[in-house]
Amino acid sequence: MMSQKLIAASSPSQVFLLDCKSKGSNSLLVPRNLNYGFTRASKKLKVCRLRVGFWDSIKSGFLNNNTTQVVEPPSTLQEEEEEPLPEEFVLTETTLPDGTIEQIIFSTGGDVDIYDLQALCDKVGWPRRPLNKLDVALRNSYMVAALHSTRKSPVSEENTPKKLIGMARATSDHAFNATIWDVLVDPSYQGQGLGRALVEKLIRALLQRDIGNIALFADSQVVEFYRNLGFKPDPEGIKGMFWYPKHHN
Repeated sequence: MMSQKLIAASSPSQVFLLDCKSKGSNSLLVPRNLNYGFTRASKKLKVCRLRVGFWDSIKSGFLNNNTTQVVEPPSTLQEEEEEPLPEEFVLTETTLPDGTIEQIIFSTGGDVDIYDLQALCDKVGWPRRPLNKLDVALRNSYMVAALHSTRKSPVSEENTPKKLIGMARATSDHAFNATIWDVLVDPSYQGQGLGRALVEKLIRALLQRDIGNIALFADSQVVEFYRNLGFKPDPEGIKGMFWYPKHHN
C-alpha cells in the first residue's frame, strides 16, 4: 500500500481574486502569457500603519477630495535592507508500494531551472515562451515558490535528483502589494492538495514580509479553487481592467 503523511501545513489567508475569463486547460493555473522570476533583495521603510480597506490601501493615503492624508510619523524613520530568506522544507512524505520513499519539497529560494520549467509548462499545455525571457523573468519576480520531488530507494542511501513538479511566483512593490502568477502543478501530481499547499505557503511567505494586499488572476474554471483558499472576486466592487490598443479604421 501507499501511505502519505503531511509534514507541514498552514491555514489559508484572505486575499483578492480578479477573474479573467479565458480558454485553457483544466490544470491548476493562471494566465499563460506572463513572466517568471525571483529577486533576493528589497528595501522596507518602517512607517506607522493605518487600518484601511483594500481600495484605500491601493490609493496609498489619498482621500476622495485629493488632499493628502496626514499620518503622525514615528520619531525616527529607519531604512534597512531586507533579505527575503530562502525557505525549504519537506511538505509531504509518501511510501510507495515498492518501499521507495518520495518526498515533496517546498522552497522559496528561486532555484528553478528554466529547462525544467519549460518541460513542466509543456505538461500542463501552456504555449512555449522564449527561454531568455523565462530566465529574465525568474530573476525579476519578488518571490518564486517551487515544489520538487525526490525519491529514496530502500536499497540505496542516495536520493534521486530533484524533479520540478510545481511552481508559483509573485511580483510585488516590496511594500504593500503582491500579485500571484503562474500557478502550475504537474498533472500526475494533481488531486493531492499540492496546488492548495503551494498557494497557501506562498501567501504565508508574503504575509511574513508584511505584504498584505495579495491578488491573482484566474481562468474561469479554477475560480472556485481559489475562492476556497480565501480569495474574493471583485472585493469592495473593484474590477480588474486590462489595457488594449485601439484599432483605428
